[in-house]
Amino acid sequence: MSKVLVYIADGMEEVECLSVVDMLRRGGVETQMVSINGKTEVIGAHSIRVGADCLLADSDPDGADMLFLPGGMPGTKYLRESPEVCDALKAAAAAGKHLAAICAAPSVLGELHLLEGKKATCYPGFEERLLGAEYCHDGVVTDGAVTTSRGVGFAVDLGLELVRILQGEEKSAEIRESIQHP
Repeated sequence: MSKVLVYIADGMEEVECLSVVDMLRRGGVETQMVSINGKTEVIGAHSIRVGADCLLADSDPDGADMLFLPGGMPGTKYLRESPEVCDALKAAAAAGKHLAAICAAPSVLGELHLLEGKKATCYPGFEERLLGAEYCHDGVVTDGAVTTSRGVGFAVDLGLELVRILQGEEKSAEIRESIQHP
């Protein structure tokens, strides 16, 4: 079974996180929400309380097939400031594992030089932080082992794309039909 770690921090965009987690879990992907704040309750950018599955210290990024970063502010800033998250992202990239990020969070991948030579997208205003990437205006962009998305309006599409990558086109299409997504 595929496994995804979702790094969450206070100030994350709740819909970007939970829509993607929902799609992954519907697709049969083991998905673990990892709080980087040292507490299991994370408060999103819109004051929605979200319970994490575990704390950063208890997570195993080496055992994951994919690492996902939801956007939102100041959540993205906290992700970028976490040495453990940044080290996990760099190690995963070096091991050829898949990375995914949405909204402002692709900037974390860019600032870590993990988008070099790749097509990527992000929330408007963060393009200059996609260091070495070719910016695309598409809602969801997969280039090699990296998938990026523009923002909350594309969260379901991103989740379905990640299911496609991990579980195949048929499973992604099955979920798309079951949720009545065009």
